[in-house]
Amino acid sequence: MSTDRVSLELRNRLSELDTLCQSVQQFGEELGLSNKALFQICLAVEEIVGNIISYGYADDAVHWISIVISHKQGILIIRLEDDGIPFNPLWAPEPDCECPVEERNVGNLGIHLCKKVMDEMSYERFGDKNILILKKNLNSMEK
Repeated sequence: MSTDRVSLELRNRLSELDTLCQSVQQFGEELGLSNKALFQICLAVEEIVGNIISYGYADDAVHWISIVISHKQGILIIRLEDDGIPFNPLWAPEPDCECPVEERNVGNLGIHLCKKVMDEMSYERFGDKNILILKKNLNSMEK
């Protein structure tokens, strides 16, 4: 695995999350990231891909999710592309973390966590593809 870039093509099956996490873990270890940084990045990517798999498709057919993770000038860039239902996670409402757990609406907590641990997120719909880009400034994190 190159320390500059890793590419994955995963099926829209939850069982693929293990492969995803192993690849992110190995890539991060090669970059010398701390356990805390690796945990945050794995959490964010796993939440987003898990949402794509669980909610992104209107059928049970096999679909492919493309993930490219790269490292450039101290910035970790994660590009996710899928052919699922159009969905911009940046528009997801913030969960009410102040109210008691039993009164909270279900959903959006994973997206909320992703927004908190990543430094930048951008979304676009290009043709029939959702493209989400996550960025993490590694220079501001402990190694």
